[in-house]
Amino acid sequence: MFFDLALSSSTCIECSVSEILSDLLPRGVATQLFTALLENGASEQGARMSAMDNATRNAGEMIDKLTIQYNRTRQAVITNELIEIISGAEAL
Repeated sequence: MFFDLALSSSTCIECSVSEILSDLLPRGVATQLFTALLENGASEQGARMSAMDNATRNAGEMIDKLTIQYNRTRQAVITNELIEIISGAEAL
């Protein structure tokens, strides 16, 4: 069985099925392998982006909690100092 591939009106190529398959099958396999490698790389990058986003969010939450703890501790120290000053003034 032969296929006629017309490239232009003046050129005609006749190829057998085995010639077409021997050329197209390796290209098809190579294309599928390359596509799989690209998808693997894209998947890895997506996973890294997601992990970094989660780490950034967790760090922000930790900073917020530590800031609140620091402010409460500082406020307690200032309140104790004021109580000591007022108590000392009343004792005089």
